[in-house]
Amino acid sequence: MEDLSKYAHSPAHLAVLRRDYGTLKRIVAALPQLAKAGEVNTEAESLAAEEDADAVSAVIDRRDVPGRETPLHLAVRLHDAICAEILMAAGADWSLQNENGWSALQEAVCTREENIAMIIARHYQPLAWAKWCRRLPRIVASAARIRDFYMEITFHFESSVIPFIGRIAPSDTYRIWKRGSNLRADMTLAGFDGFRIQRSDQTFLFLGEGHSSEDGNISLPPGSLIVLAHKEKRSQML
Repeated sequence: MEDLSKYAHSPAHLAVLRRDYGTLKRIVAALPQLAKAGEVNTEAESLAAEEDADAVSAVIDRRDVPGRETPLHLAVRLHDAICAEILMAAGADWSLQNENGWSALQEAVCTREENIAMIIARHYQPLAWAKWCRRLPRIVASAARIRDFYMEITFHFESSVIPFIGRIAPSDTYRIWKRGSNLRADMTLAGFDGFRIQRSDQTFLFLGEGHSSEDGNISLPPGSLIVLAHKEKRSQML
């Protein structure tokens, strides 16, 4: 039996503990509405949207309770899919960890709460995309204010104790350009196949300003992230 007095300062936690769906819905309805993808276009709108997101999180993501559990953690522990649905629909952060280092999704999977895990999985990608779209105008504006630059970052490993470490440890030189709100990074380290380093000439492009070709056949929205594999002559938009 939970000691409700330990949760008296958090209405959302109390509503979940009491399975009081009506109160939980009223708590959520009183919060600012999170901006959806495409609704935030300027830096000022981005700052305002982040303030709204912080206000929502302060209510439905708080962890100043026993076990540092969010209301969503409690919903998982109490096997309450209805509360989980209400909280996720309101924008709850499923990735926050309790005092044991577990997120609500990890708890749901490990305790075989498949229904709740599916609820979280259904909501978290749209929520993550909406968060990125809320922040993008501020990221682009901040990048534009930074002076244009070019830089190189080189790293490699050497050891007088471990023989041949330089042959198996990763090494590369990253070349980075910044122009306006656009970034370009060239690198050759692509991954590993066992102990063998895989190499591929790659370019990562962040198009903060977007891109439109002169003939109008190619149009990329602001914030596009593209990977170019030069040897394979292919590109991928992330």
